[in-house]
Amino acid sequence: MVTRAEFRSYYGRPILKRPAWKVPDVPGYLFLGGTAGASASMAAVAELTGRRELAGTGRWVAAAASTAGVAALVHDLGRPERFTHMLRVLKPTSPLSVGSWILAPFSALATASAASQATGRLPGLGRLAALGAGLLGPAMCTYTAVLLSDTAVPAWHEAYPELPYLFAGSSLTGAAGAALLCAPAADHGPPTRMGLLGTGMEIAATRRIERRLGLVGEPYVTGRPGRLLTLGKALAGAGAVLSLLPGRRAVPALAGGAYLAAGLCTRFGIFAAGIASAQDPVYVVTPQRQRPHPGGGPS
Repeated sequence: MVTRAEFRSYYGRPILKRPAWKVPDVPGYLFLGGTAGASASMAAVAELTGRRELAGTGRWVAAAASTAGVAALVHDLGRPERFTHMLRVLKPTSPLSVGSWILAPFSALATASAASQATGRLPGLGRLAALGAGLLGPAMCTYTAVLLSDTAVPAWHEAYPELPYLFAGSSLTGAAGAALLCAPAADHGPPTRMGLLGTGMEIAATRRIERRLGLVGEPYVTGRPGRLLTLGKALAGAGAVLSLLPGRRAVPALAGGAYLAAGLCTRFGIFAAGIASAQDPVYVVTPQRQRPHPGGGPS
Protein backbone atom coordinates (compact mmCIF):
# COMPACT_ATOMS: atom_id res chain seq x y z
CA MET A 1 0.00 0.00 0.00
CA VAL A 2 1.22 3.50 -0.80
CA THR A 3 1.60 5.80 2.19
CA ARG A 4 1.91 9.56 2.04
CA ALA A 5 5.26 9.49 3.84
CA GLU A 6 6.93 7.24 1.26
CA PHE A 7 5.25 8.54 -1.90
CA ARG A 8 6.94 10.96 -4.28
CA SER A 9 6.12 12.00 -7.83
CA TYR A 10 8.46 13.52 -10.37
CA TYR A 11 9.37 16.99 -9.09
CA GLY A 12 6.33 16.82 -6.81
CA ARG A 13 4.03 17.66 -9.70
CA PRO A 14 0.43 16.43 -10.10
CA ILE A 15 -0.02 13.35 -12.25
CA LEU A 16 -3.48 14.31 -13.46
CA LYS A 17 -4.38 17.53 -15.18
CA ARG A 18 -6.77 19.59 -13.06
CA PRO A 19 -10.35 19.45 -14.44
CA ALA A 20 -11.02 22.54 -16.54
CA TRP A 21 -14.56 23.00 -15.21
CA LYS A 22 -15.10 26.42 -13.65
CA VAL A 23 -16.32 27.43 -10.21
CA PRO A 24 -19.08 28.40 -9.48
CA ASP A 25 -20.51 27.36 -12.85
CA VAL A 26 -20.23 23.57 -12.64
CA PRO A 27 -20.91 22.96 -8.92
CA GLY A 28 -23.74 25.48 -9.23
CA TYR A 29 -25.13 23.48 -12.15
CA LEU A 30 -24.86 20.26 -10.13
CA PHE A 31 -27.06 21.85 -7.47
CA LEU A 32 -29.53 23.51 -9.84
CA GLY A 33 -29.95 20.47 -12.07
CA GLY A 34 -30.62 18.15 -9.15
CA THR A 35 -33.09 20.55 -7.56
CA ALA A 36 -34.87 20.96 -10.90
CA GLY A 37 -35.12 17.21 -11.44
CA ALA A 38 -36.52 16.43 -8.01
CA SER A 39 -38.92 19.39 -8.20
CA ALA A 40 -40.27 18.19 -11.56
CA SER A 41 -40.88 14.69 -10.20
CA MET A 42 -42.55 16.16 -7.11
CA ALA A 43 -44.77 18.29 -9.37
CA ALA A 44 -45.76 15.27 -11.45
CA VAL A 45 -46.74 13.23 -8.40
CA ALA A 46 -48.58 16.21 -6.92
CA GLU A 47 -50.49 16.66 -10.19
CA LEU A 48 -51.54 13.01 -10.21
CA THR A 49 -52.68 13.15 -6.58
CA GLY A 50 -54.69 16.34 -6.90
CA ARG A 51 -52.32 18.75 -5.16
CA ARG A 52 -52.51 21.44 -7.81
CA GLU A 53 -50.81 24.23 -5.87
CA LEU A 54 -47.86 22.04 -4.91
CA ALA A 55 -47.65 20.87 -8.53
CA GLY A 56 -47.55 24.48 -9.66
CA THR A 57 -44.76 25.27 -7.24
CA GLY A 58 -42.74 22.29 -8.44
CA ARG A 59 -43.23 23.28 -12.07
CA TRP A 60 -42.01 26.83 -11.43
CA VAL A 61 -38.97 25.66 -9.45
CA ALA A 62 -38.08 23.03 -12.08
CA ALA A 63 -38.27 25.58 -14.90
CA ALA A 64 -36.34 28.29 -13.05
CA ALA A 65 -33.62 25.95 -11.76
CA SER A 66 -33.14 24.17 -15.09
CA THR A 67 -32.93 27.49 -16.97
CA ALA A 68 -30.38 28.83 -14.52
CA GLY A 69 -28.48 25.54 -14.67
CA VAL A 70 -28.29 25.61 -18.47
CA ALA A 71 -27.06 29.21 -18.28
CA ALA A 72 -24.32 28.17 -15.84
CA LEU A 73 -23.35 25.25 -18.06
CA VAL A 74 -23.21 27.40 -21.20
CA HIS A 75 -21.13 29.98 -19.34
CA ASP A 76 -18.68 27.25 -18.37
CA LEU A 77 -18.47 26.06 -21.99
CA GLY A 78 -17.68 29.61 -23.09
CA ARG A 79 -19.83 29.63 -26.25
CA PRO A 80 -23.52 28.61 -26.53
CA GLU A 81 -22.94 26.60 -29.70
CA ARG A 82 -20.72 24.18 -27.79
CA PHE A 83 -23.81 22.95 -25.94
CA THR A 84 -25.73 22.37 -29.17
CA HIS A 85 -22.72 20.53 -30.60
CA MET A 86 -23.08 17.96 -27.82
CA LEU A 87 -26.55 17.11 -29.19
CA ARG A 88 -25.37 16.20 -32.66
CA VAL A 89 -24.81 12.55 -31.71
CA LEU A 90 -26.27 10.35 -28.98
CA LYS A 91 -23.53 8.05 -27.73
CA PRO A 92 -24.92 5.62 -25.11
CA THR A 93 -21.44 4.80 -23.80
CA SER A 94 -20.68 8.46 -23.01
CA PRO A 95 -22.21 9.90 -19.80
CA LEU A 96 -21.63 13.40 -21.19
CA SER A 97 -23.56 12.63 -24.38
CA VAL A 98 -26.41 10.89 -22.54
CA GLY A 99 -26.49 13.69 -19.98
CA SER A 100 -26.85 16.30 -22.72
CA TRP A 101 -29.80 14.39 -24.13
CA ILE A 102 -31.38 14.25 -20.66
CA LEU A 103 -30.82 17.93 -19.94
CA ALA A 104 -32.08 19.33 -23.25
CA PRO A 105 -35.55 17.68 -23.33
CA PHE A 106 -35.97 18.06 -19.58
CA SER A 107 -35.33 21.81 -19.72
CA ALA A 108 -37.66 22.21 -22.71
CA LEU A 109 -40.47 20.27 -21.03
CA ALA A 110 -40.06 22.03 -17.67
CA THR A 111 -40.07 25.44 -19.33
CA ALA A 112 -43.07 24.56 -21.50
CA SER A 113 -45.07 23.37 -18.48
CA ALA A 114 -44.30 26.57 -16.55
CA ALA A 115 -45.14 28.73 -19.56
CA SER A 116 -48.49 26.99 -19.95
CA GLN A 117 -49.21 27.54 -16.28
CA ALA A 118 -48.25 31.22 -16.47
CA THR A 119 -50.32 31.99 -19.56
CA GLY A 120 -53.21 29.60 -19.01
CA ARG A 121 -52.86 28.41 -22.59
CA LEU A 122 -52.82 24.78 -23.69
CA PRO A 123 -53.27 23.42 -20.15
CA GLY A 124 -53.51 19.84 -21.35
CA LEU A 125 -50.18 20.05 -23.16
CA GLY A 126 -48.74 21.86 -20.16
CA ARG A 127 -49.69 18.97 -17.88
CA LEU A 128 -48.24 16.47 -20.35
CA ALA A 129 -45.00 18.47 -20.44
CA ALA A 130 -44.92 18.49 -16.64
CA LEU A 131 -45.39 14.72 -16.52
CA GLY A 132 -42.64 14.26 -19.11
CA ALA A 133 -40.27 16.41 -17.08
CA GLY A 134 -41.23 14.42 -14.00
CA LEU A 135 -40.30 11.16 -15.70
CA LEU A 136 -36.89 12.59 -16.59
CA GLY A 137 -36.46 14.03 -13.10
CA PRO A 138 -34.64 11.04 -11.50
CA ALA A 139 -32.15 10.98 -14.37
CA MET A 140 -31.56 14.72 -13.93
CA CYS A 141 -30.86 14.14 -10.24
CA THR A 142 -28.24 11.45 -10.77
CA TYR A 143 -26.65 11.61 -14.23
CA THR A 144 -24.12 14.20 -13.07
CA ALA A 145 -22.91 11.72 -10.43
CA VAL A 146 -22.24 9.20 -13.20
CA LEU A 147 -20.52 11.90 -15.23
CA LEU A 148 -18.14 12.76 -12.39
CA SER A 149 -17.50 9.10 -11.59
CA ASP A 150 -16.56 8.40 -15.20
CA THR A 151 -13.53 10.71 -14.97
CA ALA A 152 -10.05 9.79 -13.75
CA VAL A 153 -10.39 12.11 -10.74
CA PRO A 154 -9.73 9.75 -7.78
CA ALA A 155 -12.21 11.09 -5.22
CA TRP A 156 -15.01 10.97 -7.79
CA HIS A 157 -14.05 7.78 -9.61
CA GLU A 158 -13.53 5.66 -6.50
CA ALA A 159 -16.85 6.84 -5.01
CA TYR A 160 -18.88 5.70 -8.03
CA PRO A 161 -21.18 3.34 -6.04
CA GLU A 162 -22.24 6.07 -3.58
CA LEU A 163 -22.30 9.30 -5.60
CA PRO A 164 -25.66 8.63 -7.32
CA TYR A 165 -27.33 8.07 -3.95
CA LEU A 166 -25.62 11.13 -2.50
CA PHE A 167 -26.72 13.27 -5.44
CA ALA A 168 -30.27 11.87 -5.31
CA GLY A 169 -30.54 12.63 -1.60
CA SER A 170 -29.17 16.14 -2.04
CA SER A 171 -31.59 16.73 -4.92
CA LEU A 172 -34.54 15.67 -2.77
CA THR A 173 -33.56 18.04 0.03
CA GLY A 174 -33.07 20.88 -2.46
CA ALA A 175 -36.52 20.38 -3.97
CA ALA A 176 -38.03 20.00 -0.50
CA GLY A 177 -36.38 23.24 0.58
CA ALA A 178 -37.75 25.16 -2.38
CA ALA A 179 -41.24 23.74 -1.79
CA LEU A 180 -41.20 24.59 1.93
CA LEU A 181 -40.29 28.15 1.00
CA CYS A 182 -42.77 28.60 -1.84
CA ALA A 183 -45.69 26.18 -1.47
CA PRO A 184 -48.73 26.86 0.74
CA ALA A 185 -48.57 25.46 4.26
CA ALA A 186 -51.36 22.98 3.54
CA ASP A 187 -49.07 21.25 1.03
CA HIS A 188 -45.97 20.97 3.24
CA GLY A 189 -46.51 17.30 4.07
CA PRO A 190 -44.99 15.77 0.89
CA PRO A 191 -41.92 18.04 0.78
CA THR A 192 -41.34 17.43 4.49
CA ARG A 193 -41.21 13.69 3.83
CA MET A 194 -39.00 14.26 0.79
CA GLY A 195 -36.58 16.26 2.89
CA LEU A 196 -36.36 13.57 5.55
CA LEU A 197 -35.72 10.87 2.95
CA GLY A 198 -33.14 13.00 1.16
CA THR A 199 -31.32 13.84 4.38
CA GLY A 200 -31.07 10.18 5.32
CA MET A 201 -29.77 9.21 1.89
CA GLU A 202 -27.25 12.05 1.79
CA ILE A 203 -25.80 11.45 5.25
CA ALA A 204 -25.66 7.66 4.79
CA ALA A 205 -23.92 7.92 1.40
CA THR A 206 -21.42 10.50 2.67
CA ARG A 207 -20.49 8.39 5.68
CA ARG A 208 -20.04 5.30 3.53
CA ILE A 209 -17.70 7.22 1.23
CA GLU A 210 -15.66 8.41 4.19
CA ARG A 211 -15.38 4.88 5.62
CA ARG A 212 -14.87 2.87 2.43
CA LEU A 213 -12.40 4.98 0.46
CA GLY A 214 -9.70 5.16 3.13
CA LEU A 215 -6.78 7.34 2.04
CA VAL A 216 -8.50 8.35 -1.21
CA GLY A 217 -11.45 9.57 0.84
CA GLU A 218 -9.33 12.08 2.75
CA PRO A 219 -10.38 15.04 0.57
CA TYR A 220 -13.97 14.50 1.69
CA VAL A 221 -13.08 15.06 5.35
CA THR A 222 -10.12 17.46 5.29
CA GLY A 223 -9.53 21.04 4.21
CA ARG A 224 -12.15 23.19 2.54
CA PRO A 225 -14.07 20.26 0.99
CA GLY A 226 -14.35 18.58 4.40
CA ARG A 227 -15.63 21.78 6.00
CA LEU A 228 -18.22 22.28 3.24
CA LEU A 229 -19.47 18.69 3.46
CA THR A 230 -19.63 18.79 7.26
CA LEU A 231 -21.60 22.02 7.09
CA GLY A 232 -23.85 20.48 4.44
CA LYS A 233 -24.69 17.53 6.69
CA ALA A 234 -25.33 19.85 9.64
CA LEU A 235 -27.62 22.08 7.59
CA ALA A 236 -29.52 19.10 6.17
CA GLY A 237 -30.01 17.77 9.69
CA ALA A 238 -31.16 21.19 10.87
CA GLY A 239 -33.59 21.41 7.97
CA ALA A 240 -35.02 17.99 8.82
CA VAL A 241 -35.54 18.92 12.48
CA LEU A 242 -37.05 22.33 11.66
CA SER A 243 -39.42 20.82 9.11
CA LEU A 244 -40.96 18.68 11.87
CA LEU A 245 -41.49 21.54 14.32
CA PRO A 246 -44.91 23.17 14.58
CA GLY A 247 -45.00 26.82 13.73
CA ARG A 248 -46.10 29.50 11.36
CA ARG A 249 -44.46 30.54 8.12
CA ALA A 250 -41.08 31.31 9.68
CA VAL A 251 -40.31 27.72 10.72
CA PRO A 252 -40.91 26.08 7.30
CA ALA A 253 -39.01 28.96 5.68
CA LEU A 254 -36.03 28.33 7.95
CA ALA A 255 -36.19 24.62 7.15
CA GLY A 256 -36.35 25.35 3.43
CA GLY A 257 -33.43 27.76 3.61
CA ALA A 258 -31.37 25.21 5.55
CA TYR A 259 -32.10 22.50 2.98
CA LEU A 260 -31.11 24.74 0.05
CA ALA A 261 -27.93 25.88 1.79
CA ALA A 262 -27.11 22.23 2.53
CA GLY A 263 -27.45 21.36 -1.14
CA LEU A 264 -25.08 24.13 -2.17
CA CYS A 265 -22.50 23.11 0.45
CA THR A 266 -22.73 19.45 -0.58
CA ARG A 267 -22.27 20.06 -4.31
CA PHE A 268 -19.46 22.57 -3.85
CA GLY A 269 -17.81 20.25 -1.31
CA ILE A 270 -17.92 17.24 -3.63
CA PHE A 271 -16.55 19.30 -6.49
CA ALA A 272 -13.75 20.70 -4.32
CA ALA A 273 -12.88 17.21 -3.03
CA GLY A 274 -12.41 15.99 -6.58
CA ILE A 275 -10.16 18.90 -7.49
CA ALA A 276 -8.07 18.35 -4.35
CA SER A 277 -7.64 14.64 -5.13
CA ALA A 278 -6.56 15.36 -8.71
CA GLN A 279 -3.85 17.73 -7.52
CA ASP A 280 -2.27 15.30 -5.05
CA PRO A 281 -0.43 12.39 -6.75
CA VAL A 282 -0.85 10.04 -3.79
CA TYR A 283 -4.60 9.85 -4.41
CA VAL A 284 -3.96 8.92 -8.04
CA VAL A 285 -1.41 6.17 -7.42
CA THR A 286 -2.91 4.54 -4.31
CA PRO A 287 -6.01 3.02 -6.00
CA GLN A 288 -3.86 1.73 -8.87
CA ARG A 289 -1.41 0.04 -6.48
CA GLN A 290 -4.22 -1.55 -4.49
CA ARG A 291 -6.09 -3.09 -7.44
CA PRO A 292 -5.46 -6.84 -8.05
CA HIS A 293 -3.24 -7.60 -10.99
CA PRO A 294 -3.20 -10.70 -13.21
CA GLY A 295 -0.29 -12.11 -11.18
CA GLY A 296 -2.46 -11.99 -8.04
CA GLY A 297 -2.70 -9.47 -5.22
CA PRO A 298 -2.08 -5.72 -5.18
CA SER A 299 0.99 -4.36 -6.92
